[in-house]
Amino acid sequence: MPKLKTNRGAAKRFSLKGSGKFKHRSAYRNHILTKKSTKRKRHLRHPSYLSAADTREARQLLPYA
Repeated sequence: MPKLKTNRGAAKRFSLKGSGKFKHRSAYRNHILTKKSTKRKRHLRHPSYLSAADTREARQLLPYA
């Protein structure tokens, strides 16, 4: 069986943690930040985790993660 290729776009966006969850950066934190409240921006600083349904898809994109 040949080696599987890792999806490089997914590899840059997700990292697998010890618990088996995929960590990713929160969305809506890049630009047009002036109209967003300080509280909203503060909560977006923290990483998010993929849902169980999305984790199945991420495992296919990152076979060796």
